[in-house]
Amino acid sequence: MDSNTFFGRWKNLGNPGQEAQKIFKAKYAMDTELAKQKLLGFGISLLERVDPNPDNFCGAGIIQTVSMQIGVLYRFEPNKQAQMYRLTVRASKDTAAQRICELMEEQF
Repeated sequence: MDSNTFFGRWKNLGNPGQEAQKIFKAKYAMDTELAKQKLLGFGISLLERVDPNPDNFCGAGIIQTVSMQIGVLYRFEPNKQAQMYRLTVRASKDTAAQRICELMEEQF
């Protein structure tokens, strides 16, 4: 997925409940390669060169359940100077973004 497609879909997931954002202090050392592995561990693809800031991570995926598919997009923005992260998740199903954001935050 290229940058235009990602941000086009990002804008389409703008309804209340479809976005969750957390800004939090890093619990572990801020290592780029380790962050990539943790993000990939969620089963959501890591998209290269999508965000204009090369330090940020973007991803897209579909969570498949018995009764539905949930589209998920995320932006993960490390701030090494402040030792903090901003994580924003958008999902096609209300409340899913909040739970996914909480689960992802626990890893960092």
